[in-house]
Amino acid sequence: MKKFLVITLCASLVFSCATANKAAKSKNAQTASSKPQTPKKKPGKIKDYNQVITKDAKTDEGLFDVHLVEDKYYYEIPVKYFNTDMLLVSRLAKLPANLGGGYVNAGTKTSTRMINWVRFKDKVLIKEKSSSAVAADSLPINVSVRANNYEPTLFAFDIAAFSKDSSAVVIDVTKFYSSDVKAISGLPSAFRKQYKVRNLDNSRSFISTMKSYPKNIEVVQDFTYNASEPPNNSGDETISVQMNQSMILLPETPMQPRYFDERVGWFTLSQYDYGSNELKADRKTYLRRWKLIPKDIEAYKRGELVEPVKPIVYYLDPATPMKFRSYMKEGIELWQKAFEAAGFKNAIIAKDPPTKEEDPEFSPEDIRYSVVRYVASTTRNATGPSVSDPRSGEIIESDIIWYHNHLRSYRNRYMLETGAANPSARTLNTPDEEIGEMMKMVIAHEVGHTLGLPHNMSASYAYDVESYRDGAFTQQNGIAATIMDYARYNYIAQPGDKNIRFVRQLGPYDDYAINFGYRYIPEAKSADDEKEILNSWIMEKAGDPKYKFGKQSSRFDPTAQTEDIGNNSILASTYGLKNLKIVAKNLPSWTSDKTDNYEDLAELYGELLGVWSRYVGHVVTHVGGVVEDTKNPSQDGVVYSPVDKAYQKSAIQWLHDNAFATPTWLIDEQILKNINYAGYTDRVRSLQSRHLNNLLSFERLGRLIDHQALDASNYSALDMLRDVRSGIWSETKTSSNVSVFRRNLQRVYLDRMINLMTEDLDPRRSRQYFNVSQSDVRALVRGELNELKRILNAASRSALNTETKYHYRDCIERINLILDPK
Repeated sequence: MKKFLVITLCASLVFSCATANKAAKSKNAQTASSKPQTPKKKPGKIKDYNQVITKDAKTDEGLFDVHLVEDKYYYEIPVKYFNTDMLLVSRLAKLPANLGGGYVNAGTKTSTRMINWVRFKDKVLIKEKSSSAVAADSLPINVSVRANNYEPTLFAFDIAAFSKDSSAVVIDVTKFYSSDVKAISGLPSAFRKQYKVRNLDNSRSFISTMKSYPKNIEVVQDFTYNASEPPNNSGDETISVQMNQSMILLPETPMQPRYFDERVGWFTLSQYDYGSNELKADRKTYLRRWKLIPKDIEAYKRGELVEPVKPIVYYLDPATPMKFRSYMKEGIELWQKAFEAAGFKNAIIAKDPPTKEEDPEFSPEDIRYSVVRYVASTTRNATGPSVSDPRSGEIIESDIIWYHNHLRSYRNRYMLETGAANPSARTLNTPDEEIGEMMKMVIAHEVGHTLGLPHNMSASYAYDVESYRDGAFTQQNGIAATIMDYARYNYIAQPGDKNIRFVRQLGPYDDYAINFGYRYIPEAKSADDEKEILNSWIMEKAGDPKYKFGKQSSRFDPTAQTEDIGNNSILASTYGLKNLKIVAKNLPSWTSDKTDNYEDLAELYGELLGVWSRYVGHVVTHVGGVVEDTKNPSQDGVVYSPVDKAYQKSAIQWLHDNAFATPTWLIDEQILKNINYAGYTDRVRSLQSRHLNNLLSFERLGRLIDHQALDASNYSALDMLRDVRSGIWSETKTSSNVSVFRRNLQRVYLDRMINLMTEDLDPRRSRQYFNVSQSDVRALVRGELNELKRILNAASRSALNTETKYHYRDCIERINLILDPK
């Protein structure tokens, strides 16, 4: 019995000791997990700090200390920055000519990613972090959000050493920045396929510089790729690019976001909030904007203009020609007035590039600086991209891209669109003051984008067409209610109109939009707190066309078109064509007669045809058009309203008179025989076919069918098809001969009818999909073709010239093939 008790006691002691040891280990593990872990050294893997960062190391202190030891680069990452949100921005610093076809340049971003540095055992990972799905950390659903949005690992680094006080981890980043990591590459997959890129040539690729600053690290890489079909110098089979990789620490506390309202145009970001009380993943959309906070909030509350704590500062590119710098700075600071409407003074500042003495490390690629980049490129454009915090929408940095040849586009359009009424535009040597005014307004437009504003294509519709002929009105109001419309010139003003402003400028919508996005609301502690105030600002202006926002993406709204001005496209385009006829007549005397060559004449004549086409397109949009007036349910009226039937019929008649009737004034022998040896008839056919095909589109017919279904008094698809057919084949009514230009146009009509009878809408590409074969489209087209066949049979028997007889007989045969392909 005693023996049994002893054995039992010993067993209990053993169990107790094992339990105690297990508990002690668990407690130690918990304590260790709350501190930075320094795992046991493994031979050949984790070394002493001095063995890795030797006395010969060149160190650059900053966000992470960056060490260069011989030919290796090391990051010394403070443990406090693990699992901290940062942005990794990749952009081209240098590139070969023609890479990407003209719209890729020095300064172009190739990727922007939010990242975390994460410790995993003896490794450090770069994880790309998603911000599109969120839930508060305190909510149970956060576990599911993270599990169902698992972030990719961009790269894994072995831990090389720990700092002497174990507060930081040292990793070798040489391979990450010197190898072809697709996530940060300057050559996306489309370029690799286009240029037949085989591989990165390691022998010709290297890290150029790596610099650390308090909140960012800038890395410059020189990469050379072997490519069978490079964009230039094809015999070299080489593409060399210089990349700049910016890594910036995001604010520990994200900026308070502001909700987007589609009644005010803004660039945005969206998140799905799974922690919302809504019975769904609640999609929340926020404005992308700079963080502006008044220095003196009490003075701001009193209505005084107050400087922001941190103003928006733009630097000019050191490459900017001296003669343009004043215009660019003026264009940037034109926005001062709009920010004053939001209660700020000196909110946006333009500066010359710092000299080497002032800032020896200044670089346009450095993410600390917002820069107006001046790009040596034949591309005619300017753009305004920006980088923002994906958690809140706070804009961190932006670069305006100005392409060198862009002013040539403005000079040409200045002559073509205003030359009839504007004597100073009738020259290839536009006065410097006027070129400067154009440049200033282009820069202002692009700055608007970098402040968060998209294009507003309804702004020019706010003004009556006749007002554009009033000097006092144009001097005060310009040509649109915002600089963000594509309304560049006053093409309506006629010869003899006095004191006309021909160039765009900022308007009342700009003040309104900047106030909406940037006015500081001290009493609001969250985005939800601002909703009622923001709505009240919109409702104050509701119904006033000067404050209406029109989407650029709309292809159906005639009040929100690109490159148009005024509230009546038929009248505006009539005035525009009257001016264009004067310009066409004088084009040789303004160009080739002065230069003694035909280069400028050929270029400007080609662009003149484009201007003609724009004016015509503005009228086409009214047929089957729908006016979009975004509003909330609490507001009166509907969002979508079809264009008036009488106006649509007027638009069709205008097109017959001005677009489909042969524009003989464009067929100028003095011009054509000096710039080309052939192709005259097909050039006219191409111009006309674009608009006839657009008029007879599936989407337009579908809208007209829908409109009549809701209201029989609306202009119908059958009305439109009859009106088009009647005008295109008008010669059949008078037994007159058909010119070669009209014969070409009539064949375009038949080809389009074949398309309507045989093709279908692609649901993947169409914004307005419907089932064509089960709609009225085929029946209407078949009926119109049968009616046209009857008319042509009668017309072909009348006394006509041989070309016309052959043409009509050919058209009958084409119709037979359409109706009975067998």
